[in-house]
Amino acid sequence: MASTKSAARSRTKSGTRSKSKTTTRAKSRRYGKKAGQKVERAMHEMKRGSLRSSRSGKKVTDSKQAIAIGLSEARRAGGKVPRKSRSTRKSR
Repeated sequence: MASTKSAARSRTKSGTRSKSKTTTRAKSRRYGKKAGQKVERAMHEMKRGSLRSSRSGKKVTDSKQAIAIGLSEARRAGGKVPRKSRSTRKSR
């Protein structure tokens, strides 16, 4: 009876044992700290209305475009950012 009580204590509410996710999360991190900082800065600028597209010079209003600009700046600065996917690199 004592062995079932100790097994029940180590389990969570869902009935499974809890696993440590910190080691796997740290290893599989895709974006570095610099990438997050650049994206955060770009989003703030977009919300203030001061972020502009480099090609046309128009004001950026789409959040996805602001994220792309932040990641692009992080790549140029040497931050840890995954490569662009194949679909976005294809020329139309």
